[in-house]
Amino acid sequence: MEAWIPITIAAAFLQNLRSALQKRLRSSLGTRGASFVRFGYGFPLAVLYVGVLHGVVGYAVPDLNLRFVFWAVIGGLAQIYATILLVHLFSLRNFAVGTAYSKTEPVQAALFGFLLLGEKLTAGAVFAIVVGVVGVMLISMARSPLSPKSLLTALASRTALIGIASGGIFGISAVAYRSAALALEGPNPVMQAATTLAFVTGFQTLYMLVWMLATDRGEILRVAKSWRSSSLVGLAGVLGSACWFTAMALQPVAYVRALGQIELVFTFMASWFMFKERLNLRELSGCLLIVGGILGLLLA
Repeated sequence: MEAWIPITIAAAFLQNLRSALQKRLRSSLGTRGASFVRFGYGFPLAVLYVGVLHGVVGYAVPDLNLRFVFWAVIGGLAQIYATILLVHLFSLRNFAVGTAYSKTEPVQAALFGFLLLGEKLTAGAVFAIVVGVVGVMLISMARSPLSPKSLLTALASRTALIGIASGGIFGISAVAYRSAALALEGPNPVMQAATTLAFVTGFQTLYMLVWMLATDRGEILRVAKSWRSSSLVGLAGVLGSACWFTAMALQPVAYVRALGQIELVFTFMASWFMFKERLNLRELSGCLLIVGGILGLLLA
């Protein structure tokens, strides 16, 4: 098995754990505060990760360049606003549906990867991605009548538009991060990914701190007081991001993000055990389609 596959699965699990913890934090911190903890508490860990790779493993720290900084900033900003949209989405719908809407990302990531990076996809891979997205759409209509009109209504709803926008911006972020890591040109994909992660989380932390200082300083105090639960979000976030960045340095974005749809399996488990949400037959069918799409992608 190629290394990017287990790394991506680990990233999906950690991302789902982080999102579940953020959903719980939103009630006490608000949307922006619950989004910030992902970056603010993750930054020191990202720097520590680079330090271990350099000091213990012996990897050289790559030299930064303007191309890297440009893509890292674009990716960092996109991830901030995509995260804010996703956390807000959890207040409009349950955890499973909110996450499912954002999983339109693989097709959007494939499009952005094609337009910005010139990445090619085989016909089999495109079909597998489409199967997975059909599963996502089936989940989104799980509690509505199955009809073209219902599908259009579901896709045009405020919840769907926010979810799809979140997925699209996450797609831009994924492509930007891969571009940033590749711009470092060595010494190896793991160190390139770690350096990108540390730089981006540092930029995101500074950006959001300035934003909160200018608009609501009390939010910073609430984030600091919740350090026990917030640090878990930061830990899950930085470990997940390290896995994502490493996988995307090894493999094109569309393939990594498509395999990452396995997160929905973890999402349904979290919905069932953590939030006591129950699934109907259509939701389960959508989940199976997504898993089928993932397997088809790997075969392709």
